[in-house]
Amino acid sequence: MSTRAISRLKIPSLFLLKHLSVVSPLPKISSNLASSSCSSTWVPQFSRSFLGVVRFYHDGRPRGPLWRGKKLIGKEAIFVILGLKRFKDDEEKLDKFVKTHVLRLLKMDLIAVLNELERQEEVSLAVKVFWVIQKQDWYQPDVYLYKDLIIALARRRKMDDAMKLWESMRKEDLFPDCQTFTEVIRGFLRDGSPADAMNIFEDMKKSPYPPEELPFRILLKGLLPHPLLRNRVKQDFEEIFPDRHIYDPPEEIFGLR
Repeated sequence: MSTRAISRLKIPSLFLLKHLSVVSPLPKISSNLASSSCSSTWVPQFSRSFLGVVRFYHDGRPRGPLWRGKKLIGKEAIFVILGLKRFKDDEEKLDKFVKTHVLRLLKMDLIAVLNELERQEEVSLAVKVFWVIQKQDWYQPDVYLYKDLIIALARRRKMDDAMKLWESMRKEDLFPDCQTFTEVIRGFLRDGSPADAMNIFEDMKKSPYPPEELPFRILLKGLLPHPLLRNRVKQDFEEIFPDRHIYDPPEEIFGLR
């Protein structure tokens, strides 16, 4: 009777299962069954096994590590990321959104928005967020903030935007690493601008970091149609790396004879 009464009540199943053990016991079983060894333990075993299934039941919510990973980005940062992506094709609405929402973010939220936009390859939006970060009172020049943006822009052939960041970086007296030099030089050579590639090469020679071979070899390969510029790079390469060899293709390939 007690179980029928409970089943008629509109109580959530989980609440019912938790309090199943406090329900009045079932009616007594006949003496024949009571004398058996399993009669005294039948109800507790059933309740324990039944409750055990519920105890380990997964209710569909994200597990611990995944849930903590999602919470690394705050609600304000997620809202700003979605808003920037929504208005990225409308410059007027995008600028208004930046003034009303991006500027009000705290330091950690701004950095989280920048990193997430870079991860999603929304480079133009990431650059816009970077200019906002640069105007903050807590901003300190960091070459690695520039590096990822410049490399991403160079690989997408957005060399004008990359050079704006490059000039800002040089004004802050920062020098990039070999990978950044290599990607920018390769980007200018890919776009058919050997003079701009040589300007980056001159910047690289002023860098306080020790030179590496890769940018030189990228230039030597990309300047094959421009022998005068290539000879300048070749001379510097032989002075810095005297034990290394350079492959010079036959001049007939480019019609120089």
